[in-house]
Amino acid sequence: MTGRPSVLFVCVHNAGKSQMAAGLMEDLAGDAIDVHSAGTAPGDAVNEQSARSLAELGIDISGARPRPISPELVRGVDVVVTLGLEAQVEPVEGTRFETWDTDEPSARGIEGMERMRLVRDDIAARVRSLAAELGVQPDVARDREGELSG
Repeated sequence: MTGRPSVLFVCVHNAGKSQMAAGLMEDLAGDAIDVHSAGTAPGDAVNEQSARSLAELGIDISGARPRPISPELVRGVDVVVTLGLEAQVEPVEGTRFETWDTDEPSARGIEGMERMRLVRDDIAARVRSLAAELGVQPDVARDREGELSG
């Protein structure tokens, strides 16, 4: 145990939203929070547009690889965040579970990088809120809020 709070971000393929959330949290919190991501049916690679949208903020997730969720991983963290409504994670006593029903711009006809930036910004706002709840203060963390607004 590190004594730091730990969070696991989960989506189905661990290729897009959960990787983005993990990258944003790692960038924001540094080593103040142990960050993990996994998928219920992992894909083969990180979504290129997800990686590009974070690269616009100076965050590199291009080397990340989708990985499967495991009961050990779920039991080993303080908070499990499921991004989207498709992925299902079996609750574990003593672990906080959240579901983020993230913005889906494609439902409004918004596609491509414009879509991905909106998804990124929605996730980033939620990550900042969770980091604050876990005790990471914006003046201590490497907060990119200014770069995400507007």
